[in-house]
Amino acid sequence: MADKKIIAVLGATGAQGGGLARAILNDKMGAFAVRALTRDPKSEKALALAKLGAEVVKADADSMTSLRKAFDGAFGAYCVTFFWEHFLPEKELAQAGAMAQAAKMAGVKHVIWSTLEDTRLKVPLKDKRMPTLMRRYKVPHFDAKGESDKAFIQAGLPITCLRASFYWENFIYFGLGPKRQPDGTLALILPTGDKRLPGIAAEDIGKCAHGIFRKGMEYIGQTVGIAGEHLTGAQMAAALTRALGEKVTHLPVTPAEYREYEFAGAKDIANMFQYTSEFESDFCAARSVETSRGLNPDLQSFERWLAKNKDRIPLA
Repeated sequence: MADKKIIAVLGATGAQGGGLARAILNDKMGAFAVRALTRDPKSEKALALAKLGAEVVKADADSMTSLRKAFDGAFGAYCVTFFWEHFLPEKELAQAGAMAQAAKMAGVKHVIWSTLEDTRLKVPLKDKRMPTLMRRYKVPHFDAKGESDKAFIQAGLPITCLRASFYWENFIYFGLGPKRQPDGTLALILPTGDKRLPGIAAEDIGKCAHGIFRKGMEYIGQTVGIAGEHLTGAQMAAALTRALGEKVTHLPVTPAEYREYEFAGAKDIANMFQYTSEFESDFCAARSVETSRGLNPDLQSFERWLAKNKDRIPLA
């Protein structure tokens, strides 16, 4: 530990940060050690990381003082916010600002900031193609992250902006998996028409981040988009059919119909799918599978991910 460079990982018990922490810990001969930052060092996931060799440290993303202490002595930092815990873009903006200032004060040599596009740069608030949400956002969980890029840039940090893709784990945890229809068949309901959607296994996000840290200074000052595959709804439904052994059909509803679904964040998610579909070429081009595989040679395809996770997908 003493002769390795410390990477402070926010969200170390979550999907992205957990993937990065495990990637570093599994690289026994690598140059890095993990400082796992978490609100609850005694949680089951935190204790599991400690058992693997991580230094587990309590940190509060809402407190710049707490983050400054947690970053102290770290060579690198992985910064990520947690929109789906609170649904508050302003909270994300404040957290990102605190992370940037804390990293600057601690003298961190390489920061990876997990971000997304600010969709308002292509769809201004006055644009009627999709409704404005929360008075100042089109896709709140994208826009606040994209807006926060400037906090890291203006701080003069050695930063890599990392843009991830649709988590395939959303089919397990977020209720986006195939739904049983009245006639008993399964339908994958996505308002993406025939457009491709970049997707990735959550674990691979962390592995790609590890690859960026391993490249040293090569990716500082760059924005890197990652994906495991670019697939249409029909292609995902076909892969699900093969994996589940039961026919799954893609049901391409409209974004307007999807916005009326009764689950938390439905309007945000509908706007997201509308954005990724309307700007398919740019959105996919910004997430290179080839680059992702270069960073993470073990990058999973959707088929491979399904082979390991098909039994975890609820089919209600």
